[in-house]
Amino acid sequence: MSRSARRRPIRDTLAARLRREALTIWYVARDPRTPRVARWVALATAAYALSPLDLIPDSIPLLGLLDDLLLLPFGFWLALRLTPPEVVADCRRRAVESTARPSVGMVGRWILLGWAVGLVVFVWLALSFF
Repeated sequence: MSRSARRRPIRDTLAARLRREALTIWYVARDPRTPRVARWVALATAAYALSPLDLIPDSIPLLGLLDDLLLLPFGFWLALRLTPPEVVADCRRRAVESTARPSVGMVGRWILLGWAVGLVVFVWLALSFF
């Protein structure tokens, strides 16, 4: 048996678990029973994951990816800890049953809005100094 054939079930299991947890976070952020703080933490973490800006640029070897490997799981963990257990259990059940991919349209709109506001502030500051 080849090496890649032995590792395939582990990768498939890990990929399935990551997909389930991402869907769980998605459902937690959209559930009306979720506290506002947990919802904001989940959305901020998702926005950071989808944003092209990083605290430490990815071009710095090892450290650039390390911030993503630490901040994203911590943000999702914190969002799940701030959410009542019955809501998390219900959202996990929905994630297991779900086959549809969630739409990221709203998160994308917030990221674009953030970039637009940043651009306006940058232009305003540049024009005020010159």
